[in-house]
Amino acid sequence: MESIKGGGPGPRGSAEGWLTSAYEMLIEAGIDAVRILPLAKRVRLSRTSFYWFFKDRGALLASLLERWRTKNSDNLIRQCGLYAESITEAILNVFDCWLDPALFDSRLEFAIRSWAQQSTKVAAQIRSADAARINALTDMFIRFDFEPLAADVRARTIYLVQIGYISMKTQEDLATRMRRIPKYVEIFTGVAALPRELQRFHARHGSLRPPQSAPPARSSRKLRRS
Repeated sequence: MESIKGGGPGPRGSAEGWLTSAYEMLIEAGIDAVRILPLAKRVRLSRTSFYWFFKDRGALLASLLERWRTKNSDNLIRQCGLYAESITEAILNVFDCWLDPALFDSRLEFAIRSWAQQSTKVAAQIRSADAARINALTDMFIRFDFEPLAADVRARTIYLVQIGYISMKTQEDLATRMRRIPKYVEIFTGVAALPRELQRFHARHGSLRPPQSAPPARSSRKLRRS
């Protein structure tokens, strides 16, 4: 974050407070709404207080992009690399991002992609982030012995489906999404998740246990790596 002088909450506010309010404005009304005077009115502080923390509006926008990279790209890439005993468990680690806003902020993702329609600079950062995320997903499949082309196609399928969810602002209640998770896993990987893997996934997200008709153990299914 580009700050001029540090400092905690006080008569001038704080860098994090200004940034959070800018984030809220971006989510609510888009990038054109994120301007210094309206922001100052929102936080009920003087306009000059803004410059205690940020050189100018450009520095604030750069901090918003950094928040997006850290929250969404870094977390998604990290989830791809988490320890997993199987490709299905690895996919469920990635799916944590789609259900936990602390790991991946879908509203911020939508706002940044909308901003990219107006900015070639932001569009370039989107392309870079997309490539890094797909590469991480591809590497995850390769780690479980999928051949490179199959790994790349499966990674793109997973990623583009989720970006489609975000871009279309698709709304699903938790129960509906959870019912679909086992089939998504099977379609994306070619093998059913073990009941215990699904149970752990459900427990992480505070949902009801998977139905008794959960997919059979993997030993009865043949996993294809292509």
